Amino acid sequence: MTKRIRIRAGAVEALAELNDTKTAESIWQALPLKSNVQTWGDEIYFSVPLILAQERPKGIVEVGDLGYWAPGKAFCIFFGPTPASKGREIRPASPVNIFGKIIGDAIVFNKVRAGSEVAVERGDNAGGV
Repeated sequence: MTKRIRIRAGAVEALAELNDTKTAESIWQALPLKSNVQTWGDEIYFSVPLILAQERPKGIVEVGDLGYWAPGKAFCIFFGPTPASKGREIRPASPVNIFGKIIGDAIVFNKVRAGSEVAVERGDNAGGV
């Protein structure tokens, strides 16, 4: 069964689908999560209480990717270029484990400001919001 999560950050709410990785399973088992958002260009991220090994880390990601950044023990949502990007690429501060993808338009996360509360919980796995 596909595992979906619901992310609420500030006034933004989105669903995401987790992939079939150890990182995704660890995130799933840790839910629900609450934290405060930090921003870095067109990325939001927040600390999670997990210490995970690198798992096929990627140095360039896509709009809507969910990543786990091991050096910061952080859950990252990418929706555009970061300060490390060259041109239009999306480059994390250092490689991340991709563990899922936002369903729909991830650019809505550009409305989320640093310090906003974020909550992540298990979503409706039947496909609804």
